[in-house]
Amino acid sequence: MKVGLFFGSFNPIHVGHAIIANFMVEHTDLEQIWLVVSPHNPHKKKSTLANDYERLHMVNLVVDDNPKLKSSNIEFNLPKPSYTIDTLTYLSEKYPSNEFVLIMGGDNLATLHKWKNYEQILEYHQIYVYQRPSYELGELATHPKIQLFEAPLMQISASFIRKSIKGEKSIRYLVSDKVYEYLEGSSLYK
Repeated sequence: MKVGLFFGSFNPIHVGHAIIANFMVEHTDLEQIWLVVSPHNPHKKKSTLANDYERLHMVNLVVDDNPKLKSSNIEFNLPKPSYTIDTLTYLSEKYPSNEFVLIMGGDNLATLHKWKNYEQILEYHQIYVYQRPSYELGELATHPKIQLFEAPLMQISASFIRKSIKGEKSIRYLVSDKVYEYLEGSSLYK
């Protein structure tokens, strides 16, 4: 099976994430998308992250009724911080019949050359990139393992959602109904 890996902190997951995941599974040759909840991205402060399992729960609320989308906590038991190459190596050994494709935004492609063992990622895996306005894609955009897609994008950020919650502003419509209900009944991000 050809599986797209959509890594993220999902702190919290919002409709922009869901739209990209759905676009990639419906408009590419990917058969399934795994939303991989990252416990600690080496480029982000861990102190700003909600509990790993709360973020995983919110992803589960979003993908629950879609058989083409799946949540993954695969990085929870891998060494921290999480490096994509290590996760890809682990997944390729655990699921040898699957072909894993990375999904990333154009902003990440521009800095891919700074990732741990990025050459190895490009040697063994395709990368599907959704372009983001006002970001240069960088030199790797023409690499044969990179495919570019014009996905529908929303200018929503998890940091804006967290700030809104803290400021007691409504986040209705920025997250799925189930995530909205979960956050309303929780002290998360308050």
